[in-house]
Amino acid sequence: MYRVCFVCTGNICRSPMAESVFRARVTEAGLDGLVEVDSAGTDGWHEGDAADPRTVTVLEAAGYGQNHRARQIRPSWFAALDLVIALDEGHLRTLRALAPTAEDAAKVRLLRSYDPAAPAEADVPDPYYGSLDGFEECLRLVEAACPGLLEAVEEALNPKEHVA
Repeated sequence: MYRVCFVCTGNICRSPMAESVFRARVTEAGLDGLVEVDSAGTDGWHEGDAADPRTVTVLEAAGYGQNHRARQIRPSWFAALDLVIALDEGHLRTLRALAPTAEDAAKVRLLRSYDPAAPAEADVPDPYYGSLDGFEECLRLVEAACPGLLEAVEEALNPKEHVA
């Protein structure tokens, strides 16, 4: 099983959105038995809470399902994860510092690095303190990065099929 965990600050906006979108892409690709997708927060402020209602609204309007409870990532999780996907540069730094080993830190990647149209080191902005428009923009940015991320996961699962 290949394991991917999306991480933002509180695990109620960006990371559950990315989790839902990427899980749908994994299912569409026929990889749901091979790839496990989840999410977490760098902080535990919302641990046990459902996703922000605006996240749920935007996901449902776009046809994505979700059943989410926030949780905080733990250093011990890194050993079982193949990719840890940060939603912004702050999360990237925090996660690399939290990783128990250099090998674990190397598993941490920025989500938008998988979007070829995104500038280097681009973040998914935090929509929490804004309007529904910010959540819609978050979804657009997540969706733009998911094809590249899916390709990277498929390559990790079947490296011989992806040799150029």
